[in-house]
Amino acid sequence: MASLETLLSIEAVDDLDPYQRVTNKERELKAQGIGNMISGLIGGLPITSVIVRSSANVNGGAKTKMSAIYHGVLLLVCVAFIPGILNLVPKASLAAILIYTGYKLAKPSLFKLHYKKGWDQFLPFVITIAAILLTDLLIGILIGIGVGLFFVVRSNFKTSVFIVHDHNKYLFRLRKDVSFLNKPALKNKLEEIPEESSVLIDATRADFIDKDIIEVIEDFMMHAPLKNIRVELKKSRYKSQGFKNKRLINSDAKIYSYQILKGEES
Repeated sequence: MASLETLLSIEAVDDLDPYQRVTNKERELKAQGIGNMISGLIGGLPITSVIVRSSANVNGGAKTKMSAIYHGVLLLVCVAFIPGILNLVPKASLAAILIYTGYKLAKPSLFKLHYKKGWDQFLPFVITIAAILLTDLLIGILIGIGVGLFFVVRSNFKTSVFIVHDHNKYLFRLRKDVSFLNKPALKNKLEEIPEESSVLIDATRADFIDKDIIEVIEDFMMHAPLKNIRVELKKSRYKSQGFKNKRLINSDAKIYSYQILKGEES
């Protein structure tokens, strides 16, 4: 939980930094892990990066990491020597600081910015904030991650297969990662192709093609000649994409076409 909060705080502080520097997350987590082991051995609480202290340093004009060390030393001195005075600080004033810090991290202009980026950016942002407020930090973040993954899968699902046609000429272009989620749509589109058509399946831009997709393409290319559909498959010469070459006839470099021999069962 402390590590998760630290990573979230790092992202927030990097956005607050006027110089837009990027924190080394691996080094931060290693330092936190060592610190938490030592803190636990001496009976202390877990160590974590907190956005309130970090934003206070940024707003105070801090430019180096020494500000965090100075801040920690001041806290240690106050806890060690004036704990009674610290207990006199009204909790309402601390709550006001947290509310103000939260407002600066999620101000209305930020909502407008995410809204302009599109619903795939705006909805995960809003749902994550609402989930954190209604539940707690861990559950809210998990809900936000789930919503974000949904939009990532949805975006990949839409852009993985590009289909265009001109009269009886069809182009199926496979891009990026083509998963089993694209199988129903691809299969239906292939079966909708009318007779006496020409189809080019371009897989040169695909980094990964699921075996289910390969099976759909191979099955279509086996029975396409029954409808007098000419099919060509363009593969990448640099990637092993999983197509079965024994069922393919080489026609031109890396362009292959299926042929059903006379008398061969499909």
